[in-house]
Amino acid sequence: MNWDIIEGKWDQLKGNAQIQWGKLTDDELDVIAGNKTKLAGKIQEKYGYSRDKAEQAVEEWKDSQE
Repeated sequence: MNWDIIEGKWDQLKGNAQIQWGKLTDDELDVIAGNKTKLAGKIQEKYGYSRDKAEQAVEEWKDSQE
């Protein structure tokens, strides 16, 4: 699944994102709206991940959605 599809289906997929990253609130997920950069940045902020680790986590989550 590519990011265009994720953005289009964000309302359906944000529940899965919240299961994966429970520290993210509904409001934060609404603001992220499927944007890969925003998601990685928010994970970095909430979990203290490095930029690379956050981006890797987002990619792994994306791959698990297929």
